[in-house]
Amino acid sequence: MEEERASHLATAAAGSTTNRAPVDVHLVPVHKKKKNGGGGEGQLTTQHTPTRWGNVNVVDAERRLLANALLDFNNERFVLVSESCIPLYPLPVVHAYLTSSRHSFVGAFDDPSPHGRGRYRAGLAPDVTLSQWRKGAQWFEMDRRLAVFVIADERYYPRFRTECRAPCYVDEHYLPTVLSIEAPERIANRSITLVDWSRGGAHPATFGAADVTEDFLGMLVGKKGNAERCMYNGQPVEVCFLFARKFAPAALPQLLSLSSKIFGY
Repeated sequence: MEEERASHLATAAAGSTTNRAPVDVHLVPVHKKKKNGGGGEGQLTTQHTPTRWGNVNVVDAERRLLANALLDFNNERFVLVSESCIPLYPLPVVHAYLTSSRHSFVGAFDDPSPHGRGRYRAGLAPDVTLSQWRKGAQWFEMDRRLAVFVIADERYYPRFRTECRAPCYVDEHYLPTVLSIEAPERIANRSITLVDWSRGGAHPATFGAADVTEDFLGMLVGKKGNAERCMYNGQPVEVCFLFARKFAPAALPQLLSLSSKIFGY
């Protein structure tokens, strides 16, 4: 999960009131539940998976979050976010966007470079061939059907755990590859989490307090997925991203002061 210390799985319940958004948190080992005030419910997971950047245990933790969230049968959509993510729209807008979509939002593309196809491991064959190898962002959104498939997967995931070692990173290849093979018609091939890679390096840009201005946040809300917009239920739309990252803790006061004006919450 890059250099993050925590990841969170936000869920949406189809047909529920739109101010209900359970959040499962993977953090430090705890043995208690916590209820958040305000618009959502929170629960700290009762089992902890130690994680390290680039290690397969990152995906182990993601799968644990999914399994925990699936225990609530009201949950129909599942979004992985990090502690440095912010929502770009009010919860009712996010809820409607996700529960009305015919697709899950998992990015998947064929990268011919050493950072894409160059990470393929021959030991994954015959289950995964080089032509099937895909790459994508870690930050996924999926429906209940795909979430059940992911945590029940006993074919692909054991192979990835064994064969995909640095510079092959499971969190960037497992879901994009496997869902492109098993459920290509069910994924949108794009992420709903906006990041800035323009500064180069192994990680996307981190935004501090000085970056958080009205113009900057307005640009995030208005930014399109590409020059021709993005596709949603087979139609081009302008709302392509529901979350953005990475924001440093120091940016929080400025974000809170501008959120109602820019984001509407």
